[in-house]
Amino acid sequence: MSATPYAAAIIETALSAEQPILRFGTFTLKSGRQSPYFFNFGLFNSGALLLSLSSAFADAILDAYPDLGQPTAGPDTPRVLFGPAYKGIPLVAAIATELARRGRDIGYSYNRKEKKDHGEGGSIVGAPLKGERVLIVDDVITAGTAIREAHKIVEAEGGKTAGIVEALDREERGAGTLSTVQEVEEELAVKVTSVVKMRDIVAWLGDKGKLDEMKAMEEYRAQWGISN
Repeated sequence: MSATPYAAAIIETALSAEQPILRFGTFTLKSGRQSPYFFNFGLFNSGALLLSLSSAFADAILDAYPDLGQPTAGPDTPRVLFGPAYKGIPLVAAIATELARRGRDIGYSYNRKEKKDHGEGGSIVGAPLKGERVLIVDDVITAGTAIREAHKIVEAEGGKTAGIVEALDREERGAGTLSTVQEVEEELAVKVTSVVKMRDIVAWLGDKGKLDEMKAMEEYRAQWGISN
């Protein structure tokens, strides 16, 4: 098995950046687990890097929703992108721009942390969510708290969460046998699309002959990974 082309592109970009965005070694996670890798999406901090990330997001989104932004789009296809503050704001704007460049123009919006009580007021900036099927954009679903909050915002605005797209799925078990991503999918009854999964990183390492790093990743996956 090989990584998807867009996952491989992001992995290579993350490793070649001036400040490596993806690193291999030993890293203590918030959960206390000792991870053999660390992906710092906050380091996609230049125009070129953000462009590469938004391009990969667009690839993943169009893989999941081929008719997105088309006049013939089905009733279940998302019609608005939503980026929760703060990290989701530049991300959702960049993704919407990249999709438009490909001829797939759809709305995007984001929320304010504090509701505005003057001017146009409200807490949502951008395309209205009411009556729309919404695709929520995030970097990594860790505990799922931020995604659940974003879902509540969409629903409170009269929208419908049609799906979620994230940059990385670590494919690790939570408290039970499911990963946090699987728990979110089950709880919200939506599909989560990921640009990069742990399996993509393992496959990429194998393709590049980086066997020591791949072995460490496989051992970690055997201990903490989900079954499928």
